[in-house]
Amino acid sequence: MSGRPLIRVPQMRSVPEQDAPAGDIPRLVEFVEQHRRLLVLTGAGLSTASGIPAYRDAQGQWLRRDPILFHDFIASSTVQRRYWARSFLGWQAIRDGQANAAHHALARLEHDDKLSLLVTQNVDGLHAQAGSRDLVEVHGTLWQVGCLSCQARFARDEIQERLLQRNPDWRPEILEIRPDGDAELDARAYPGFQPVECPECGGVLKPDVVFFGESVPADRHQTINQALDECDALLVVGSSLVVMSGFRIVRQAYQRGLPIAAVNNGRTRADDLLSFKVGGDCVEVLAAL
Repeated sequence: MSGRPLIRVPQMRSVPEQDAPAGDIPRLVEFVEQHRRLLVLTGAGLSTASGIPAYRDAQGQWLRRDPILFHDFIASSTVQRRYWARSFLGWQAIRDGQANAAHHALARLEHDDKLSLLVTQNVDGLHAQAGSRDLVEVHGTLWQVGCLSCQARFARDEIQERLLQRNPDWRPEILEIRPDGDAELDARAYPGFQPVECPECGGVLKPDVVFFGESVPADRHQTINQALDECDALLVVGSSLVVMSGFRIVRQAYQRGLPIAAVNNGRTRADDLLSFKVGGDCVEVLAAL
């Protein structure tokens, strides 16, 4: 196993007992104006207004069942079937999602040369849809699918069409739409679903996202580390920072002595590292900004 950091199973770790110092929109405006090389980190709270469910509540508690782990996915055809069955029915929520005012606000900040880099933990592609270009999708994107054998890449819509052809009459009841294009189904529905193989070599297909337990690609860490060296402040938007990949960025910024602000509806794992936090809905706050 490489020495690269891993995305851990989502559990509520140590969270500061007290909230960060409270801020407001005027203070956030001042923060953005004072720091011309701003690194922004976004999380799932940014996309809830676009119809994509969040992972956690305002206290950072995990709202969903445990996710599929990387080692389980690569080792088990049954787990692969379960993933693709849920994704087959949940993909429409991602495909039809529209960037909201917060995504567009951050794209405008980039256009106005106020951002050094935008890093997102989200895999929904909405930042790119809004026009952000200096972007690192640290956990990848659902819009691409890769083969674990030959490394070929395919558009997710192409794989969806193949899944439709393979399963023309499979229409189980959807119990709930979950984060990341995932649909909750009755366990009895899975045996009737047939996944598809790689069109190039017949290998196993996997979405181009970092599963829990899988390493984040090293080049993404390198890009983020370089941005941390060159930026003059960090702004966190819509993330509880419980997952280590996000918290690590905040911790590294703090160790560099960078001022850190957040816009988030609820507690974050890094509240004791923040200069201030603006509470409330991040779409409303960023739209006002």
